Amino acid sequence: MSVYLNVFSQSGGNKDAYTYTVREEYGDLNHDGKMDKLIVKMDTVGTTRPLKLEIFLSQPNGKYALEVSSDQIIEPQYPAEKQGRYNGFQIPDFIIEKGILKMWSEMEGGNITYHFKYNKGNFELIYVEKLTNDATQPYIDENTVFTETTFDLVTGIRIETDERSGSAGTLKVRKKKVFIRPLPKIQDFKFSDKELY
Repeated sequence: MSVYLNVFSQSGGNKDAYTYTVREEYGDLNHDGKMDKLIVKMDTVGTTRPLKLEIFLSQPNGKYALEVSSDQIIEPQYPAEKQGRYNGFQIPDFIIEKGILKMWSEMEGGNITYHFKYNKGNFELIYVEKLTNDATQPYIDENTVFTETTFDLVTGIRIETDERSGSAGTLKVRKKKVFIRPLPKIQDFKFSDKELY
């Protein structure tokens, strides 16, 4: 159905400008023993250089069928709010490992990794790992505090651990339960959602 709608919108005069392939990854996402495909494409016409994620699942006939398409999950390279300036972050990496789709992204003061699992036609967010620091200068020194956050959305357990740069001990651990239901779906996910986790 989504493929039909996509074709229909293209025949309505909308030219797909996502012509440059930035990333391509293969792996079994739906546990059927066949290689599925993930592609990240860039719109080379749009001034913000938006990016689109497409996930294709392998079919019994050996072809691929588009399962998910999103132009909201990855931040454009030159966001409108930055008035034509580069966002400062590299394009996210995608890894398919043991049926889990991982998306690693840079963010202000650190990075974040999202884990998505295929479930009944949807890729649901099941786990988040985030590493941030409190450096106010463009460098890290012995006073910099790193915060590692792990959030298991299935169990609802979210743990934040603070450590000072260069020290062997933990400064502080915060643990709480946060339930998000239904689990967020990749097609509804926005790059700005990193603030939620």
